[in-house]
Amino acid sequence: MNKKILWITETAVMLALLVALQALTKPLGQLVTGSCVNAVLAITALVVGLSGGITVALISPVCAFLLGIAPNFITVLPIMLANACFVIILHWLLGRSMKPLWKQPAALAAAAFFKFGVLYVLVVEVICGLASGALLGKKIGNTVLLAPPMLKMLPAMFSWPQLFTALIGGAVALLIAPILRKALHK
Repeated sequence: MNKKILWITETAVMLALLVALQALTKPLGQLVTGSCVNAVLAITALVVGLSGGITVALISPVCAFLLGIAPNFITVLPIMLANACFVIILHWLLGRSMKPLWKQPAALAAAAFFKFGVLYVLVVEVICGLASGALLGKKIGNTVLLAPPMLKMLPAMFSWPQLFTALIGGAVALLIAPILRKALHK
């Protein structure tokens, strides 16, 4: 099979899985949905490759916003950047071979902490910092950028839960990715 067609197919399947998991786990809360999303991101990076992982990482927050999971459109770009960092670091430290085995926990920890750090700085420090002044209550068309209740909710959503969901999802991916790689003869 043509490599480009294979890449498109595998990336599309992972994106479809991600959207399905977002929709199905939405009622279960951030811990479950976030862990599922991070598992799919990590599996995509480790099985499909870096470009597939980045593609899914960038599209995922848009889908989350459309499904009503991302709390506000203003958070979509920071989530995109954090997801991309997670995928890039995991792939960079492990590659698709995922060897040696002892590197896996360290690579996962580094990727998860980096994702957490990017989200914390961009959402909690920058967006919430700006929102408490200039952005609070401002509108683009009919959409309020950041309403006061959102300002209280964002720091809780974009701090420690992000680290835990990245670690949980990444750990699940480290268990599943080798099985998928073997099944796909990679």
